[in-house]
Amino acid sequence: MKNYKIYEKLMKKCFALAQKGSLNVLPNPLVGAIIYDEEKDEIISTGYHKKYGSSHAEVNAINSANGNTKNKTLIVNLEPCSHFGHTPPCADLIIQKGFKKVVLALVDPNPKVQGQGIKKLKDAGIEVITGVLEDEAKKLNRVFIKNITQKMPYIMLKSAITLDGKIALQNKKSKWITNEKSRLYNQTLRSSYQAIMSASGTILNDNPRLNVRIKNKKSPIRIIFDPNNKIPLDYNVFNDDGQRVILINNSKIKNLPSYIEKIEFDGSLGNLFKTLYEMKIYSIMIESGCGFNSLVFKEKQVDEINLFISNKIFGGGINFIDGFSFENPDDCIKLNDIKIKQIENNFLFNARVEK
Repeated sequence: MKNYKIYEKLMKKCFALAQKGSLNVLPNPLVGAIIYDEEKDEIISTGYHKKYGSSHAEVNAINSANGNTKNKTLIVNLEPCSHFGHTPPCADLIIQKGFKKVVLALVDPNPKVQGQGIKKLKDAGIEVITGVLEDEAKKLNRVFIKNITQKMPYIMLKSAITLDGKIALQNKKSKWITNEKSRLYNQTLRSSYQAIMSASGTILNDNPRLNVRIKNKKSPIRIIFDPNNKIPLDYNVFNDDGQRVILINNSKIKNLPSYIEKIEFDGSLGNLFKTLYEMKIYSIMIESGCGFNSLVFKEKQVDEINLFISNKIFGGGINFIDGFSFENPDDCIKLNDIKIKQIENNFLFNARVEK
């Protein structure tokens, strides 16, 4: 039991290491690794997966250990790979380097691995402990898990609402529902997703840039949902600022700039997101209005929500979602794994959407 508590503590360090690779490793998972000397109760070295196509976390930790791996314990948040990809199998290297034990959080959901790495290690006489902080490991790699199991991007929907669930007044004015710190936190959220998606109603009303205004943080790919060709090309979302722009539009557009990628919408969001995944879009943050919010919820495409809830009550106004309902309370949209964070006089409500 004493060792298990140490493993949990070290696994949390692996999670923190893994997060350093955020966005840079897509479509690979976030992985951190620690080489631990159980007799001396000390960390020998650490490593994490830094960039897609580069060496894995286990390899980086081993390279930093200066040969001190024999009879040591490897802590890693995901099962070591057992197949050749851009790099050789990590399981083979772990065996070669003489580790006595491997402690991991999550069995790799990738069908190419999925227990094969564990089997290799056990067959070589290495003790393997699994399931350490498994739920936390799943949350850390929720994007990868959906990508690899469903071949679809992970969808997070963000909105700023009043206490009575409004995103704007009836006259469409919405600046500002939330406080300045909430808006800054939203910039951090944007920077953690590969792409940001919005629809014509919001863009026509607000003319947003959909970028990240934090120094040294990269702005996401912009995905513009405008199937009926309502947004003029001189709007901010179409700025040629070096970022990739994807336009969902069913019209023939004259003089469409070459840097804008255009795809058509066949009426199915599921098909649209599948196409975006095939275009190497792995995680999407939706920031839109009532119409598009309602559409993605109605078609059950949302994986996670972040609602910034202000200290204001509008009474009348435009709802966060609208236009569909249920016959039975048991059939409604349900939320799990709820977290609430106070931001001065606002709250951030985070939850996973039950499928």
